Amino acid sequence: MNKTAIIIGAGPAGLTAAYELVTKTDIKPIILEKTNALGGISKTVVYKGNRIDIGGHRFFSKSDVVMKWWQNIMPIQGSDSKDELLIEKLYHKKRISAELPGNGPDPEKTDRVMLIRSRLSRIFFLRKFFDYPISINWKTITNLGFIRIVKIGTTYFWVKLFPVKNINSLEDFFISRFGTELYETFFKDYTEKVWGAACSEIAADWGAQRIKDLSVSKAILHAIKSIFIKEKSIEQKDTNTSLIEQFMYPKLGPGQMWETVAQIIKEKGGSIIMNAEVVNVSIAENQVSEISYLDHSTNSQSVLKGDYFFSTTSVKELINAMGDKVPAEVKTISDGLQYRDFITVGLLLNKLKIKNETKIPTLYNLVPDNWIYIQEREVKVGRLQIFNNWSPYMVADLEKVWIGLEYFCYENDELWSMGDNEFMKFAIDELHSIDIIDRKDVIDSTIIRVPKTYPAYFGTYGQFDVIRNFTDKLENLFLVGRNGMHKYNNQDHSMLTAITAVKNIISGEKSKANIWDINTEGEYHEEK
Repeated sequence: MNKTAIIIGAGPAGLTAAYELVTKTDIKPIILEKTNALGGISKTVVYKGNRIDIGGHRFFSKSDVVMKWWQNIMPIQGSDSKDELLIEKLYHKKRISAELPGNGPDPEKTDRVMLIRSRLSRIFFLRKFFDYPISINWKTITNLGFIRIVKIGTTYFWVKLFPVKNINSLEDFFISRFGTELYETFFKDYTEKVWGAACSEIAADWGAQRIKDLSVSKAILHAIKSIFIKEKSIEQKDTNTSLIEQFMYPKLGPGQMWETVAQIIKEKGGSIIMNAEVVNVSIAENQVSEISYLDHSTNSQSVLKGDYFFSTTSVKELINAMGDKVPAEVKTISDGLQYRDFITVGLLLNKLKIKNETKIPTLYNLVPDNWIYIQEREVKVGRLQIFNNWSPYMVADLEKVWIGLEYFCYENDELWSMGDNEFMKFAIDELHSIDIIDRKDVIDSTIIRVPKTYPAYFGTYGQFDVIRNFTDKLENLFLVGRNGMHKYNNQDHSMLTAITAVKNIISGEKSKANIWDINTEGEYHEEK
């Protein structure tokens, strides 16, 4: 008799686990997805033909397994033309034509490919652009001024000569890596804008996981190397992830990847139940026995029994669903876990006020950035995405500019509680005030709210091992993915946790340490 795996969540980790099961085992996966959309925060939201990538998802990994996995689902699109901009524009017009009834090829088939995109992210500070990661070049020196540059150099070399001995917080981590002045100029305000907490209150783990081996010296060496050697391989094995120059990207946004994976899962016998909120997880004798879920489309409750269980939902929600079977200490620590929530405002514009001052050619003189980090202290917007530059197919009319303003907040705080129309006006006014747009150029706007986007490295996070020790003892339960493990993983690391969990089932491996080690141990570090 075939076995069954119940998977909570249809984000990258949950869908990867299901795909691995249907392609490598005879275990049938059943995915329970709380919302009506696939892909978790890697979904693509479509608004009047314009596509929104929530948070921005570069398809790049130092893992050969993940790179091949993605390309197996969606191959890289080739092009014979050197004029990429012209080709993109022509392809875009063909796609619009193809979507009209009776015209052209099936866009579902012609569009199921990856584009190779150039990476550029910069910092907007003092109404000027700075390289990200920050580079020590003439433009940076001119923008910052002589006095601040001297302070940056002095405090950087000070920590190299007299290293910080005790790195207990994210502030300690940043200062030990970059020096006090560079930390206060480019890291402190933005990081506190993202997390809503002082860097001195955030665990150093976040820096160690997200920034890893990036340093001033590596950034300088990379800049020198780039002058003489142009990286052509998409693998970019010897390049720190923060310094990569190109990445793969699904033609119609990240959600296209996960919608395609979901289709394959269903074709191979797996099931995906949408609008299904898990309300109870039954445990006994170190096993999960069954899950109850509420089907919001029918307002009815159902029970599913399984042999294996995967959770990608937030740890807090999982522990709450286990009820009184959870030890009091585990429940207390789970209740104290914190999350940062996320709001994206999509703006359709006639044009941006900022112009392309780089040597990179773009359509309509559009700035070439994928992301712009907003370092200006007088506004709350944290980051700006320009969707035209992720893929031209994200925009219904390439003569318009389609952008996403990203805000970080707590559920039910002042920002989250603001009405939609009020918030969109607030966002437009902020971007107008720092001279990135002129509000009169705004054509349309929309808003998307995503709770529990970023698991936080404060609150009771320092005691998380207590929760892990409890869940690891449940032999047939596997915590995978970002929220499932309360780890700020990128989607490739989330996928690797799912792939490793399925490998453990196949091999009979009882320990779950290799799952938790991903994006922690050297084997999985992005620098490896």
